[in-house]
Amino acid sequence: MKFQKHIFICTNQRADGRESCGELKGFELIEFFKNKVIQNDLRVEVRAQRAGCLDVCTHGAAMVVYPEGVFYGKVEKSDIDEIF
Repeated sequence: MKFQKHIFICTNQRADGRESCGELKGFELIEFFKNKVIQNDLRVEVRAQRAGCLDVCTHGAAMVVYPEGVFYGKVEKSDIDEIF
């Protein structure tokens, strides 16, 4: 199966206790994006999944969409419809 789009949402959690995407909103955003994929019947074309560190913690909650390679930072629930 080859997906046309991949939505990678950072869920990194830093061991040193510093703020990270996972704590900010990463886990919540995964559920929202997965629900959008299902609601739009795109399970064959689009995959929303968690990712490890995207190395942009200062811009979290962070995500990237491929194949375009577009990064998003400080993503909020209110951004989901526009990004999707």
